Order: sequence, then C-alpha cells, then structure tokens
Amino acid sequence: MVQRLFFWLLSLLLALPVRAEVVDIDNAELARLAGAGVPVIDIRTAGEWKQTGILPGSRLLTFFDEHGRADPPAWLQQVQAVAGPDQPVIVICRSGNRTRAASQFLSQQAGYRKVYNAREGIRSWIGEGRMLTPVPGALATCPSGARC
Repeated sequence: MVQRLFFWLLSLLLALPVRAEVVDIDNAELARLAGAGVPVIDIRTAGEWKQTGILPGSRLLTFFDEHGRADPPAWLQQVQAVAGPDQPVIVICRSGNRTRAASQFLSQQAGYRKVYNAREGIRSWIGEGRMLTPVPGALATCPSGARC
C-alpha cells in the first residue's frame, strides 16, 4: 500500500509542469551572464532605447508599449526566436519594474526554466558607468510604436 502511494505521488509530481523561479541579478551578474552568451532581452520601448542606448548584443523586444499595453502571446513568439524554454534568458527594462511582469510571464506561463531579472534595470547599469551601444540604425528610424 505504501509503495503504491509512493509511486502514485511520484507520477503526479512528474506530470506537473516544470517552472522556475525568477532569479534577480545585479549588474555584475548581468555582465557575467551576458558575457557567457546568455541572451539579454531589452523590453523597453524604441524611444527608451534611442534615449540611453542598449547593452551590446541585446535583443530589443518591447513588452509594454508607450501606453502600458502588452500582448504577451505575440511577445512570446519573438522571445522564442531568441531562446527556447530550456535556455536561460536575461530580461531588462529601465528600472526593473516592467521586467518583473515579463519575467514572471516567461517563468510561470511560458515554462521558461531559467529567467534572470536585471532587478535595477538600465538606469543602474548607466549609473555604474557600464558600456552601452547606440541603437542599430534601422531601429533608430522606426516611427513611434512601430516594430521594425
């Protein structure tokens, strides 16, 4: 009887979807992970990218538009072109507030196992004098709200 109960509980646990906790990281860890090849997804708007620049090599995938609206399924399709659920990703925004929602979505809804949240955002990165790069030319000329 105990053995049957054990195997029943084990099969129940194995059937549950695997979800990861979002891992908050600081700038040093962000630099280390990005340097190791973990993709950085910058969820800010095009205007924000142009204003500050971006982390070198980051993927520019706006999560919330200028009006605070989001389309998580469409955004997820873009993320999946960068990394699948079994691959780690780093998510960054201006201050770390928007990335919390995007990171939770990836972890809890989309099944991503390793999601790193740049907890203090690009403002902190800039405040530490870390390297940024200008937005690629095609994106710098996109009309407001357009996805190029």
